[in-house]
Amino acid sequence: MADPVVIERDGAHVAVVTLNRPAARNAVDPGLARALAQAVAETEADDAVRAVVLAGTGPVFCAGADLKVVSAGGADDLWTETGGFAGFVHATRAKPWIAAVDGPALAGGCEIALACELIVAGEGASFGLPEVTRGLVAAAGGLYRLPRALPRAVALELILTGGRLEAARAHALGLVNRLVAPGSARDEAVSLAQTIAGNAPLAVRESLAVARLAPDTDEAGLRAASAAARARVQASEDYREGPRAFVEKRPPLWTGR
Repeated sequence: MADPVVIERDGAHVAVVTLNRPAARNAVDPGLARALAQAVAETEADDAVRAVVLAGTGPVFCAGADLKVVSAGGADDLWTETGGFAGFVHATRAKPWIAAVDGPALAGGCEIALACELIVAGEGASFGLPEVTRGLVAAAGGLYRLPRALPRAVALELILTGGRLEAARAHALGLVNRLVAPGSARDEAVSLAQTIAGNAPLAVRESLAVARLAPDTDEAGLRAASAAARARVQASEDYREGPRAFVEKRPPLWTGR
């Protein structure tokens, strides 16, 4: 039986994590949830990895929870203690993840994409939270992450109707960072990850940590978090390496320390 999640390396500093249940539209079952949680743990622990791409095998990014498991009473088995749904949506991650969405990202699949920092989508992709059409609730972050990512009226319509948002409109509304030809999302996401990975890894992680606080933290709290991030970066070797490389007109050699 094929692994439900595959981890590969693309270059020295980018990991590609692929959901690999194409016959089930990459729906989340307990095995996939455990495997994706393990992928988060492995990429977080690997100092060489600076950015991660999350893709899906086949024509569907992820159809969400495996309803066969849900109908059999196993919904709780799709969550892990630390990662939440799919072992991912509530996981503590310091490194940026980019969702490469070719095809539909629906229900929990949409919530997985929303939990990533960036989204690259093929023109045939779509996003939606159809839980209400099945008597369910999008409790894996979709009910609050979608209204943060889209205009409120658009997000509420999707949540209440269970309708889909096509990739082109998602891009126009700012949910999607880059819109590419069908079948190209993975390659474009890897290119974007390589750009991120070329920057100082500690500075990237500290910047991301502060930016994540922006929606829910007041100005004083954000100033304090920014000052703490600045102090940690200033104490690093990379803080000295960046200006030195600029003066010496050469590429910086980041150590992440």
